[in-house]
Amino acid sequence: MEKQICRTAAAILIGNELLSGKIREANLFDLAKTLRAVGVRLERVSVIGDDIDVIADEVRAMSGSHDVVFTSGGVGPTHDDVTIEAVAKAFGAAVETDPTMEGLLRDAYGERITDGHLRMALVPHGAHLATTPEVMWPTVVMNNVWVLPGVPEIFRMKLAVVRDWVQGNRPFVSRAVFTKMDEGDLKPLLDTVVESHSTVEVGSYPKFFDPTYKTKITFDSQKRACVDAALEQFLTLLPDGEPQSVD
Repeated sequence: MEKQICRTAAAILIGNELLSGKIREANLFDLAKTLRAVGVRLERVSVIGDDIDVIADEVRAMSGSHDVVFTSGGVGPTHDDVTIEAVAKAFGAAVETDPTMEGLLRDAYGERITDGHLRMALVPHGAHLATTPEVMWPTVVMNNVWVLPGVPEIFRMKLAVVRDWVQGNRPFVSRAVFTKMDEGDLKPLLDTVVESHSTVEVGSYPKFFDPTYKTKITFDSQKRACVDAALEQFLTLLPDGEPQSVD
């Protein structure tokens, strides 16, 4: 498999437990940070249940509208782990046992291995298995869809593989200004900056009950010069005594 050069990404978080509130979702934040660091824009996220048809429809739609898609959840040995079957259905592929995955499972479980354990060796026909020297347990990649586990500790481990195989055109540059001004007072200043710097994402994040600052303003782009120009203009618009700090 060749390294995937991508601009846009989507994520599909799978599990009835997420929709029922039984389990707190813990993977999106780490995925978003990882993609941002390699220069890929995460544009859309959906949360859906353990339904093969629903998952397949979502995978098919996301795969067609984004450069790369990541699923999280539904890849274990139990009855509700149906993501592999759903991804295969999305692409009209059969599901088959991968001999490499089966061998790893048999080595790991030995005489304790069950048919349930061997379900984790199932892959869509035509899928690739992505590894790194540090993370040898394979990650299933079907076309532009990465099938990741839902267990947060394993999910974070797999992100090291993503960092090796997925790359944007250039990384994002981000800077921040911390002010003691309210968002309402900052709005006309931000409107001016946004109008002047269309390639820069400007974010405004209020902080309540914090004595150090009231609002954090961020400037993001894949071009450092554009970020610096937007930030400098914003600083010139601030009244005397602001900002509190610049990062």
